Amino acid sequence: MQSDSKRLNTTDHSRDSAGLTYVYPVISRRAGGVSIGINLNPNNACNWRCVYCQVPDLKRGSAPRIDLNKLESELRSFLHELVDGDFMQKHVPPGAKKIHDIAISGNGEPTSAKEFEPVIELIGSILKDFNALKDLKLVLITNGSLIYRQSVQAGLKRMAQLNGEVWFKFDRVLAEERLRINNTRISLKKIHHHLQIATPLCPTWLQTCVFQINGKPPSEQETNAYLKFISSLKDEGLSLKGVLLYGIARPSLQPEAAQLSQVTESWLIAYGEKIKALGLAVKLNP
Repeated sequence: MQSDSKRLNTTDHSRDSAGLTYVYPVISRRAGGVSIGINLNPNNACNWRCVYCQVPDLKRGSAPRIDLNKLESELRSFLHELVDGDFMQKHVPPGAKKIHDIAISGNGEPTSAKEFEPVIELIGSILKDFNALKDLKLVLITNGSLIYRQSVQAGLKRMAQLNGEVWFKFDRVLAEERLRINNTRISLKKIHHHLQIATPLCPTWLQTCVFQINGKPPSEQETNAYLKFISSLKDEGLSLKGVLLYGIARPSLQPEAAQLSQVTESWLIAYGEKIKALGLAVKLNP
């Protein structure tokens, strides 16, 4: 575990902060407390390469095989430390001493793990043994690209039974912008289809990261296309929980890092208001 002097904060999401392979604690801006991260990509491999990603030595690929026994051991011991030990007192700043969720995220796309469904089952089994955490939220942070897989869909169904929700990455609508920001050629049609699959299976939020590139925020063409697309989702009856609209708080470790900067808070608020005007909930994190 961490040294006594090391306190968690919202700008350090180091995946080895607890000295474990799969489990790491962070103070989450969006969660508003301690989020227990589950890193299914300790090999730093992802099928996308987002320009704002803070993962070091990011490479293209999938999650490695997951050692379920090791994951169980790490998660059980860490939850014991949080609930019964002094971890919160030693490492969590005042005002954040709340265990908010277990977040399946990490250093790549978590649904690329072949053991994704068993991982969800394992988390559910472990939580049964912690009465104090029986209402803990389970969050999947995903780019949504692999939701067509039956094993992923089975995992989402199980998540819904475990107070779970999906944070579905959707940064840009225009194909050229998605290629520039996320380095993926996935089509808008496919993203739409994946949202149609995800939303009935598990409560789903869109998570959208906005920032400036070379001093310029997303173009009016892009923002108008975004608003038109999410309005069409609402019109067709997709049961989205809303939009998690956030800026970049931690430095990118990608080659484009020097080009990136935060949008102004006023720009972000104004964009959020336009989304709210469409009848969708918005959670804003500059």
